Amino acid sequence: MNRLLMSLFLLASTVPLYAQAQQPNAAKLKADAQKVVSIISRDELKAQTYCEIAELNDQIDQEGNPAKAEEQSQKIDNLEGKLGPDFMALVHRLSDIDPDSRDAQEIRSIIEALNDLCDD
Repeated sequence: MNRLLMSLFLLASTVPLYAQAQQPNAAKLKADAQKVVSIISRDELKAQTYCEIAELNDQIDQEGNPAKAEEQSQKIDNLEGKLGPDFMALVHRLSDIDPDSRDAQEIRSIIEALNDLCDD
């Protein structure tokens, strides 16, 4: 499941930066992460979708076939839209934060709460 969190930060790093000089508001990002976790946690379908994404990420990590991994990545892209605009906005805003920073670690910790929704 931690791979999903890393994937979120990696996905965010591939999103174009709109204003590199502008630092993100870490408090706002943390609040947005809490909001997204709350939304997904309260919606059974979104929670199931999140868990499907986590499972696909785990499969990609173990996949030896690049074509199969690409197919699974496309499935993830399609599923992420089902998590809603708040989730997608958070992912895009994460591109503005250093993934190794303390703030990023705190945001990861917030998002990790979603892992409890998934059966391992």
